[in-house]
Amino acid sequence: MTALTGERRRLPSLRGWSGRSIAGVVLVVFVLFFAIPIVWLLFAVTKSANALIVANPFSVGSWGDFVANWNQLFGFQDGAVITWIGNSALYSLGALVITLLVSIPAGYALALTEFRLRRALLVLTLVVMLIPSTALVLPIFLELNSVGLIGSPLSVILPMSFFPFGVYLTYIYFSTSIPRDLLAAARIDGCSEFQVFTRVALPLAAPIVALVAFFSFVQNWNNFFLPFVMLPSSDGYPIQVGLTTLLASTPAFNPSSAGSDSVQLPTLALATIVSILPVLIVFLFSQRFLVTGMTAGGTKE
Repeated sequence: MTALTGERRRLPSLRGWSGRSIAGVVLVVFVLFFAIPIVWLLFAVTKSANALIVANPFSVGSWGDFVANWNQLFGFQDGAVITWIGNSALYSLGALVITLLVSIPAGYALALTEFRLRRALLVLTLVVMLIPSTALVLPIFLELNSVGLIGSPLSVILPMSFFPFGVYLTYIYFSTSIPRDLLAAARIDGCSEFQVFTRVALPLAAPIVALVAFFSFVQNWNNFFLPFVMLPSSDGYPIQVGLTTLLASTPAFNPSSAGSDSVQLPTLALATIVSILPVLIVFLFSQRFLVTGMTAGGTKE
């Protein structure tokens, strides 16, 4: 009996040890899979084009090569990269403001007010969330072309402002985390519906507002296909579309591009890092709000 009991005690510990080992191996594989390219990219920007090919992939280059790559990047086509970054900021922030002005009140209305076609609008929001955004580009292009907006900043800002996922996130938060009795008390005290929203519900919804803002900014900043279709001139490109111009000017990918405006591989790697740097900075400075927003709605009143 004692031996049998000891065997039963060892089995769970073996199972636990093997489970943790497998999880650890899988985690290490995933970390290496994602970390190795990032580390290589960081080292690549410090090398010359020749050193990138012949030197150790994970060796550090020199400060002089990094400065040369930096100067080549921001000197490309008389500072086109700075223009592209400015365009990305304009499109992303412009769409973000409209998204917050529309998504937050829409989610509040769907969650805490009663009106005709409320359920139909909620179902429509969910359906639009499931449609790939690329599938909507053609009808949006035809619609904006009919009113003469193609090529203008509004042709990018207005479609990117349509963010049904933000409406749904806000709807979930207001449905589960805002006490209805608190809103009813505000109405009894004489607040209008607008005052109830702005003075009571909105201050309590700061975490979800931050979460919607972050997701919207990231989606807008990384949007490629919509600006690529809507903007015929490179002067209006955001940085993500501008990367294709840099790629086409890299002799390693396009041999016919060799010339005064050609871009070397380390410069292209630096452009990739520059294009994701704003999103990384926003993420680092908003982690606390993001964690709070992601856990919001986890409890029901």
